Amino acid sequence: MNNDLIKNFIRILILTLVQIFVLKEIVLFGDWIKYIEIIIYPIGLMLLPLSIPRFFLLGIAFLTGFWIDIFYDTLGVHASACLWMSFARPYVLKYFEPKSGYTMNQHPVAQELGIFWFMQYMAVLLAIFTFAYFCMKIFTLVFIVDILNRTIVSFAISYFILFLIQIIFDPKS
Repeated sequence: MNNDLIKNFIRILILTLVQIFVLKEIVLFGDWIKYIEIIIYPIGLMLLPLSIPRFFLLGIAFLTGFWIDIFYDTLGVHASACLWMSFARPYVLKYFEPKSGYTMNQHPVAQELGIFWFMQYMAVLLAIFTFAYFCMKIFTLVFIVDILNRTIVSFAISYFILFLIQIIFDPKS
């Protein structure tokens, strides 16, 4: 368990550093579409072991989001989106639970549960994250169309990149 904890900590650390120092600076398609954001660090939270207690999951999610918020100068936006996603994670896992169930030391990765299962699991959690993120960032439902546009576009780009990361780097712990 200790080795597993270290691997997950390093994974989350690397993903947040890439998010902060590389992806924060990327502006896609010039200055006229500034609302597209590539967000990859939530996969670190998605890949935490299935056996992690909810309290620790929410604590790790808050600290990860808060650390990103400090560098993005958006205190509370990333932290709240991470908390929403992490709060929904056990329900999503329950919904997508295979007929045989999960084992105690299983990780939610494509190599253990199948690529189709992982794509659905990641899509639902990333959709929750991006919607919560843009709701908190814009913080008014007057701009619901803008929130939905940003959510859909950022979700699609981030989903594709996260899927490639999961397949290429095989983050099986």
